[in-house]
Amino acid sequence: MRPFALLHRDGADHVEVLAGDVVTVASLDDIPLHRGRPTLAVIPYRQITERGFDCVDDGAPLECLVVRSSSTEPLDAFPAGPLSISEGGFDLSDDAYGTIVEDVLRDEIGHGEGANFVIHRVFTAQIDGDPISAARAAFGRLLSSEQGTYWTFLVHTGTRTLVGATPERHVSVADGITMMNPISGTFRNGSGRLLDFLHDPKEVEELYMVLDEELKMMATVAEHGGQVAGPYLKQMTHLTHTEYLLAGRGSLDVRDVLRETMFAPTVTGSPIENACRVIARHERRGRGYYAGVLALLDHDDQGRQTLDAPILIRTAEISPGGALRVPVGATLVRHSTAAGEVAETHTKAAGILAALGAVASRPAPEAAESESPEVRAALAARNDGLARFWLDSRAPGALTVPGLAGRTAVIVDGEDTFTAMLAHQLRALGLAVTVVPWTVLLPASAAQDEPATTRAVDLGGADLVIAGPGPGDPGDEDDPKMVAMRGLIMGRLAERKPLLAVCLGHQILASLLGLALHRRDSPYQGLAREVDLFGTRRRIGFYSSFTALSPVPELTTAYGRVDIARDPGDGAVHAMRGPGFAGLQFHPESVLSRDGVAVLAELLPELMSDVISPAKNG
Repeated sequence: MRPFALLHRDGADHVEVLAGDVVTVASLDDIPLHRGRPTLAVIPYRQITERGFDCVDDGAPLECLVVRSSSTEPLDAFPAGPLSISEGGFDLSDDAYGTIVEDVLRDEIGHGEGANFVIHRVFTAQIDGDPISAARAAFGRLLSSEQGTYWTFLVHTGTRTLVGATPERHVSVADGITMMNPISGTFRNGSGRLLDFLHDPKEVEELYMVLDEELKMMATVAEHGGQVAGPYLKQMTHLTHTEYLLAGRGSLDVRDVLRETMFAPTVTGSPIENACRVIARHERRGRGYYAGVLALLDHDDQGRQTLDAPILIRTAEISPGGALRVPVGATLVRHSTAAGEVAETHTKAAGILAALGAVASRPAPEAAESESPEVRAALAARNDGLARFWLDSRAPGALTVPGLAGRTAVIVDGEDTFTAMLAHQLRALGLAVTVVPWTVLLPASAAQDEPATTRAVDLGGADLVIAGPGPGDPGDEDDPKMVAMRGLIMGRLAERKPLLAVCLGHQILASLLGLALHRRDSPYQGLAREVDLFGTRRRIGFYSSFTALSPVPELTTAYGRVDIARDPGDGAVHAMRGPGFAGLQFHPESVLSRDGVAVLAELLPELMSDVISPAKNG
């Protein structure tokens, strides 16, 4: 059968029927994009290698349906026909998957490798009968029985068939506006009270963390970062999620937007570069198209590029021989339990498995509870402690600090694109900001993969250098990143040039000032706290498994007196400031840091004016 696609998009009263030719391309840049001829790209997870990130490369091809004809059909033109499967079951048992969950919690989140990680397992079976007929039957069942979907689809490329009902827009571009839609938190309908789910700390923090991670992406693809709307409920037949909507104005080619947003933190984790390493370490097999995207690329009537790209989750892949794969994953955070995450994979798989006849279907949930005043109030309260910087619109220049306007800053990224968000905040305060990877600190021969123009950035000429955040153990003396960051910080201190150190950078700074580093018994990953910062109460967000400890609020060092904001209970250091330098254990740029911009606006002018000569304090 020739390639075709059936698409039902959110809110439409019809199904789009696309037909054309399939071409296989090597990279996102090669996706055909011709005015008047839409392209539907099926992008596998392995394309993450285009960003230089790790993956187990299974060779899944990037296939593109170049549309030659399109039409529409009514929804009732696709009946829920019969189908059957056999030999069904997960490739990993519940116990085996639970063991991986425990390993990741202990060895990765517990050791500072990231805030959250998504690990998948696969339901496999054999289609009885013609695979295309079975896919059409499943598509009809999903249309009639599933709700809350962003796309319901069937795509046949000739070499594979994908059918699914995904709730989540990954990224879209229309009218010059880029939008993303982070969805997280999973409530199994009928399993208890919705209000209890909305107040569950694990579910609340999980959504905040993916919101932060997608804001990092929006900060890269939209000129002024993303503005946040929500949260909302996303109700499906078998489960309910919570979600935010992000929007920002951008001008990138849509293929570049796809590349910079590979792939959603809801199916990978954060920070994303290290999440890919963790996935490869613990999954040890390819993902195929799970966590990738479908992407419909086109042009509008004015000739502007458009993009609509849902995430490939809640999706079945069927081979020409009828082999069926349904991948599904759970997001692991510090509050996770093995039993809870095992149950989540079953819940997430239920919708597509019901359409395939593998599990019993269930009626759609009642809307009454979700529309109650208590539920609306619980959702609205989610934003009470969040940073208004990302929630509110404002006039250009509204936050400019006179002492910072026109001065330059370079952020050294330690493999956490929180740096993109920090750059937007610093620009809003008036600074001209450049972000560079930590590898610019290496000798040119050791950083051959970096563009020469990036390696040539003059850190010494910047008014301010920020040693940024990133995963890993700050005390690892054999890690090239830690060695390089330590050298950067030592150099700025020795030269008495303004330095701000954030999270990982802060920990390295603290160790150089003589403070002990400690791995927390319970990681501070995605945690908001109100703390005393130099006499002022501030609500700030933490993403860390390590902390510096100080028994005293003040130190005398070779670089001058250092004031320390610390927890009076355990001595954990929240921030430090000295002549021409400061360190922040928290992330002022995080959506969790309600007072993050205020902290920067107060700290930086003093830091950048308080530069002393080597002869003083000597």
